Amino acid sequence: MNKFDDQATKGLWERGLLSKNKYEEITSYRGLNIFSLNAELKLALYLSVLLFTSGIGILIYKNIDSIGHIAILSLLLIVIGVCFYFCFKNARGFQKTETTFEHPVLEYLVLAATILTCIFIGYLQFQYQTFGTHYGLATLIPTLVSFFCAYYFDNKSVLTIAITGLAAYVGLSVTPQDLVNNSNFYQDPSLSYSAILLAVLLILWTVYSSRIQLKTHFNIIYHTFALHIASIALIHNLTDFYTDGIWVLFAIVLAASTYYFYKASYKLKAISLYVFMIIYAYIGLNIFVFRVFESINFSDIWELFILILPLYFIGSIILFIKLIKKFNKEIAA
Repeated sequence: MNKFDDQATKGLWERGLLSKNKYEEITSYRGLNIFSLNAELKLALYLSVLLFTSGIGILIYKNIDSIGHIAILSLLLIVIGVCFYFCFKNARGFQKTETTFEHPVLEYLVLAATILTCIFIGYLQFQYQTFGTHYGLATLIPTLVSFFCAYYFDNKSVLTIAITGLAAYVGLSVTPQDLVNNSNFYQDPSLSYSAILLAVLLILWTVYSSRIQLKTHFNIIYHTFALHIASIALIHNLTDFYTDGIWVLFAIVLAASTYYFYKASYKLKAISLYVFMIIYAYIGLNIFVFRVFESINFSDIWELFILILPLYFIGSIILFIKLIKKFNKEIAA
């Protein structure tokens, strides 16, 4: 990698895009072989938060009878209070633009405080039925707390918790594994409609927040959730509704969704958004073609179809690679 970097830097100097002094400074700096541990330290902090909150959960589960509910809730409340105290004390206050803490550890302290708050409210509802039969409140309240913390402290990890809680409030499980294995998602068509509506609302919020310049760097997270939720729901509906032609409508909506996220991926310069957009579009296209060919008799040409199929998949892989290269080249320009 260093060899390629050196060649690229030399090429800029030879074309006159880089002065000789700058070229020598860059070359001498790279010669020091200094590397950054920033990513490794942040990963260690993130894992420590997950291990700490998981340890709290395991401690509660294994010692719930010996410790007592009041003691557990009191301990949780104290830890949450301490975490939020340091977070608010060192925060710069709410700002519409991107902000950071002076010390990165505080970002993970916000994450820990939010997760523990969700555990605390869930524990209250499970053990004492604090909200009675209004179980949605036990999801909505931590969701609102998460949204507040995400925007006040400018924390993307907390925002993912908030969006996940919002999806859970409308009855969705937003992990791909749960969406695939959740039988209710397939048995209740209204749930897939709720997923599509939620995705539309997330997109509309990004449009509004971009207009008022409110945390526009959050848009990539909203778009990622919207892409997965909407695409999985639309693809599911493409495979359903065998008794009528309503699946064609979902195919049109999926095509419109693909076009939107194609444009959004270039606007946000998000390779992850672009890759998943292609994958979902490819799956949807194949299902659409299969549904169209259901009415065609392949008894006479099935051998030709089998011969063409491997070439189709090979061509798809080649096209996928070319599209990714083209995207990387265009966003780097």
